[in-house]
Amino acid sequence: MTPPPPRTVGQRRTDTLHRLDHDVDVWVATADAAGAPHLVPLSFLWDGETLLISTVATSPTARNLRAGGRVRLTAGPTRDVVLVEGSAELVDDLTAEVGDAFAVKTGFDPRELRDYAYFRIRPERIQAWREANELAGRDLMVGGAWRG
Repeated sequence: MTPPPPRTVGQRRTDTLHRLDHDVDVWVATADAAGAPHLVPLSFLWDGETLLISTVATSPTARNLRAGGRVRLTAGPTRDVVLVEGSAELVDDLTAEVGDAFAVKTGFDPRELRDYAYFRIRPERIQAWREANELAGRDLMVGGAWRG
């Protein structure tokens, strides 16, 4: 099977932003201080600049994010992936408006559950590719700044 021609950087960015606006779940990868990886699917809210996730406050993901703050997220299938690397911070001042937006988008409201924490993830690097012919130029964001 011949893959479709590679997308332009502009089209990849448009497709990536659409995925972030419309997808509900991402895979969230963290590691503890010893380097042991932890991978879980979590729902998210994209506000145009950052992603908001929520998980049980005592979970390995929450512990890892509090301790190291580094995170990698992936959205989409393996043949149309968006990979986000960034830093995470605990959200202590979640507004009702943001909590409501998260609940509406994800269909679940962690505020109604016990011991959930929210984390805001600031992307530092975003990559997107479908096939091997898109590996060149897959960096859409580097150092927190969009390319192209």
